[in-house]
Amino acid sequence: MGIRTLGLDTSLDRNESTEDDFHRNIPTADPKCLYGLVGDVALAGSEGNETNPFAIALNFLTYLSCAVGRGVYLPVGNTEHHPRLFSLHVGRSGRGRKGDSLSLVMKIHEAIESFAPDITPQVHRGGLSSREGLAALIHDGFKQGSREIPAIEDKRLWVIESEFANVLQQSRRQGNTLSTALRDCWDGVSIKPATKTNRVFASKPHVCLSGAITPDELTSLMSARELSNGFANRFLIIWAERTRITAFPKPTAQAKVLNLAQRTFEVLEFAQANNYADENQIKMEMSPEAKWHYSHLYREQLTRDEGVDRVNAMLERRAPLLLRLAMLFALCDKTTRIGVAHLDAANAWVQLFSDSIEFVFMTAKDAARTAEATLHSQMLLSFLSQRRSATRSEISKECFKGHVSKSKIDDCLSHLLSVSPPKIKVQRINRTDMRPGAPVHSYSLK
Repeated sequence: MGIRTLGLDTSLDRNESTEDDFHRNIPTADPKCLYGLVGDVALAGSEGNETNPFAIALNFLTYLSCAVGRGVYLPVGNTEHHPRLFSLHVGRSGRGRKGDSLSLVMKIHEAIESFAPDITPQVHRGGLSSREGLAALIHDGFKQGSREIPAIEDKRLWVIESEFANVLQQSRRQGNTLSTALRDCWDGVSIKPATKTNRVFASKPHVCLSGAITPDELTSLMSARELSNGFANRFLIIWAERTRITAFPKPTAQAKVLNLAQRTFEVLEFAQANNYADENQIKMEMSPEAKWHYSHLYREQLTRDEGVDRVNAMLERRAPLLLRLAMLFALCDKTTRIGVAHLDAANAWVQLFSDSIEFVFMTAKDAARTAEATLHSQMLLSFLSQRRSATRSEISKECFKGHVSKSKIDDCLSHLLSVSPPKIKVQRINRTDMRPGAPVHSYSLK
């Protein structure tokens, strides 16, 4: 019996008159996303109103990633990861409740700022237009005429772009290097002047960005350049819209705001966020169990080829995003040791991210075809694991029982040969039976 998920049917090549059903559900978040303090903030902010709790959680995580600063780090190979996040909330106009998802996070920030201003980051509410403008917000000092402008010592900057489409539009202008500067900020690289006439530097930036955009704006404005140069895949992108209809939304009680602010302050205090000039002072690590768990996630979900180049490009940085999220969840527990629970919470976000990218950038029909191709690939890998090798004819007859077309088998073989690293290999075998014709190709596991 054929599988009917997303319109998928393993026997679609049967000579039957069937109408494919290409409908699908919107992305659904795993409750594991709402772990610990992050979940408490999200649920408090969404109680009694239409705001999506996962959108609130996304903004809180981004704010927290900024406030923590560069003092906390996780070494991975030769790279030292700081918990910096760029996030993008996607939802249709009027239904995403994108502005409301920031309200409680701003109240928490303002409450902490009222009694501990040195521990909170600078907040810039939109309007980014150029590399120079971004650098000026956290500059190293410069000369304006005869006047010396002193450097901004605190390089933590939380940028809120409620109309992220404006950033994408600015990036498309000839000569504009804003997207390049933002890429450098995500990496923690100093922002250097794009021209000799502008001498505004910003060293060791710790910039985090919370953006909001409609799906139509995202798909129309995200150019091939942003996809290929790594700008787009630095964003944790989720689909989130209102979860209920409420005519009279209720505000979060002030006592609850203050309680959440106090708990957030304790996390920032644990991370020594007020020592913002100090870099790499607190080293984080994984528990032995977490290392084993991460190894499994890395080999499976985090490096999985989704079969569509555009989607693969958007998901290229799943692994570092997961690590940065896991760092934040551990810090919320006031520990420098990342455990399995922190990885699971982070992985739930990465899965929501993956589902959201596929939902926004693929049609339901494309998703169904990709799911079918994935199933064929899994069937072929399982088949080849049971035998040393198989010819194209043997694969068609024995693996797929003659139910899969030549073109779909070609797609399956091409996919498994081209993934990084390849899953299978092909070997040319010359005929020895004296029959005319092309050489036989044999396929086996890599």
